[in-house]
Amino acid sequence: MTLERAVREWLAQDPDPETRAELSDLLERWDLPALQDRFGTKLEFGTAGLRGELGAGPNRMNRVTVMRAAAGLAKVLGPGKHVVIGYDARHKSDVFARDTAAVLTGAGLHASLLPGPLPTPVLAFAVRHLGADAGVTVTASHNPPRDNGYKVYWGDGSQIVPPVDRDISAAIDTVGRVDLLPLHGPGTLTELGESIVDDYITAVKSLPLGDARGLRVAYTPLHGVGGATLTGAFLAAGFENPVAVEEQRNPDPDFPTVSFPNPEEPGAMDLTIALAAKLNADLVLANDPDADRCAVGVPLPDGTCRMLTGDEVGGLLAEHVISHTTGDRMVATTIVSSTLLSKIARAHGVRYGETLTGFKWIIKAGPGLVFGYEEAIGYSVGSDAGLPVHDKDGIGAALTVAGIAAAAKRSGRTLLDLLDDQARRYGLHATSQLSFRVSDLSLIRDAMTRLRTHPPSALGGRAVVRADDLTEGDGGLPPTDGLRYRLAGDARVVVRPSGTEPKLKCYLEVVVPVSGEVAEARAQAAHDLDALKSDLSVTLGL
Repeated sequence: MTLERAVREWLAQDPDPETRAELSDLLERWDLPALQDRFGTKLEFGTAGLRGELGAGPNRMNRVTVMRAAAGLAKVLGPGKHVVIGYDARHKSDVFARDTAAVLTGAGLHASLLPGPLPTPVLAFAVRHLGADAGVTVTASHNPPRDNGYKVYWGDGSQIVPPVDRDISAAIDTVGRVDLLPLHGPGTLTELGESIVDDYITAVKSLPLGDARGLRVAYTPLHGVGGATLTGAFLAAGFENPVAVEEQRNPDPDFPTVSFPNPEEPGAMDLTIALAAKLNADLVLANDPDADRCAVGVPLPDGTCRMLTGDEVGGLLAEHVISHTTGDRMVATTIVSSTLLSKIARAHGVRYGETLTGFKWIIKAGPGLVFGYEEAIGYSVGSDAGLPVHDKDGIGAALTVAGIAAAAKRSGRTLLDLLDDQARRYGLHATSQLSFRVSDLSLIRDAMTRLRTHPPSALGGRAVVRADDLTEGDGGLPPTDGLRYRLAGDARVVVRPSGTEPKLKCYLEVVVPVSGEVAEARAQAAHDLDALKSDLSVTLGL
């Protein structure tokens, strides 16, 4: 099919006047680079669903792309099945959600639509709570403002894994013109009320929070959808109302106060840290825009703030959950997260699981899972009854961290003191990342090829004692594109391409025994991590 014919066929079926106008203008001007960018390839449906820039064409997020995805999902599920649909406050999210409902009900399925822009964990909770067969949420999480995405959950409330993603992708490829799809029945659409949010809050407030509540929190939802639900959860659990950054309190799809809506990005937390200093707050909390992740910081006397890493928060949450649950339990994390969790599990006599990156794998680590986390500030906290949300949950995690911090404050301590306790008990586990964002994905492929062809014998002054190519699988894990180096002196490096962004990501860890002051061990660890970063940068050549 010629490019012009493909463009005209797309125009003929596109129900969106905005993308039709965009595409008509490009066609009239015959802007070949722009047209080739939109039609030269397509967004591929995978375990992360779809994610990409808004715009016209198969390589963009738009109503045609979403309707095709919904039709593919409907073919895999079949008539009569029940799907819960949620969405965030990004551009077009509500439209994409209603298009999904129209396509699903047109194919004879039953759809339940959440009552407005809500956190992703509410959708994940609702799938199991309502006994649905699947769920869809329209969100691009912490991606740039011009992006949107489409994430699918299965009946257990967790994100899809192979082979379901491949089945849906294959079904999408068989979908014809979307303007010929039956819409709005014979299936039924139910518009859910606010009671589903109340049910979610009831579930997360029953987490092992402890009994301390005296805490002042500075908070930001980063222009996302987490604010109202988090506030409701804190008040329902008996905490003081968190004080939100006014400029970032309400959802705004343009994210005007941050260059990148991710609490881990430099500068994203500046307004919250300033608010914490003004309030003399005890704790800093942030959610990413769809509120499935949680950032944690400890305000310091000089008005600054020590933001904790995902691994540090993971260690604190793990020990707290283990101490407040009973029975045969498991805790789990991923191959790129700190090795600290395995040592905590061993010390407390609970089972430990290690998975590929992504909560879709963590949730399936094994029976009795009461806590799972990934270093990218994602956590799922459970109780003796298990996990209320089978996905990462930034609101349940924020509540539990607040409970830990409140208990520490009651004893005249902070989360930093608890981290020092763990360092003395298990050794200081210091982690860091090195990321390379590229515009040409071949640079990442070339770098991985160089590493496989010419593996390093030493990194950061430490001998490489073992190199694992994760494409061959590891310890029963499915194969994945990654390399892991175990270094002398209990250090480790993992290198892998990102699954959602054009990045090559390197995960570093050093473990320093604490025989004297913890501060001295931290300084040594920082020096060692810098040496690893320096060597990796040279080795990768990016």
